[in-house]
Amino acid sequence: MKRPGLPFVLLNAAMTADGKLAPATRHFEGFGGLRDHDHLLELRATADAVMAGARTVDLDRVNMGPGAIKYRRARLRQGLAEYNLRVIVSGSGTINPEAEIFRHRFSPIIILVSERASKQKLRRLRELADEVKICGKQSIDFEEALRWLRAQWKVKRLVCEGGGEVNGAMFEAGLVDEVHLTLCPLVFGGRAAPTLADGAGVQKLSQAARLRLISMRPYEGGLFLVYRRSRS
Repeated sequence: MKRPGLPFVLLNAAMTADGKLAPATRHFEGFGGLRDHDHLLELRATADAVMAGARTVDLDRVNMGPGAIKYRRARLRQGLAEYNLRVIVSGSGTINPEAEIFRHRFSPIIILVSERASKQKLRRLRELADEVKICGKQSIDFEEALRWLRAQWKVKRLVCEGGGEVNGAMFEAGLVDEVHLTLCPLVFGGRAAPTLADGAGVQKLSQAARLRLISMRPYEGGLFLVYRRSRS
């Protein structure tokens, strides 16, 4: 049963056949193809907000926006704002101030941090973002953060775009409602390569997040998969 006061969360990722989001260098190069990129923008066009971790924002040339005019028009037809809210996650408040996202001011940027972020970092982040929200002591309390986004910023639908640490924490907190995976015919290997859900992980099978398959479509040697979270 969905807990009240929370947005609907879609987790989107392109993943290799061995479950990796990027090589061990963590330097992301788009390997999902053009159709995967289009799907990402189609999902963003349905959401009030897009969320990603600081390393995803630091290492990739991303602005987390809705993309071309056709996607912005699609948003307007659904009664959404033309541009989605952008949410960056950093427990320690360590974010590159030169990251690409800060060069694009078309919509508000929210940064979520924990109490580990120093006063000096908080001052710097408040110069970069429209709002900085402290949620949690040593790590981000994602349920608190999402409730705040719903209440303060009217976020009813949110797309989470990783990386693996953020995804893992979202699964652990039971906040993921739907998973969109592009499964690509590649194998990266590497024990240090980020996976779909990193972090501490579960200790036993009974704690695992359980999914049910909603749809499956082949594409260029890979698969588009959509799962819903099973809350039974």
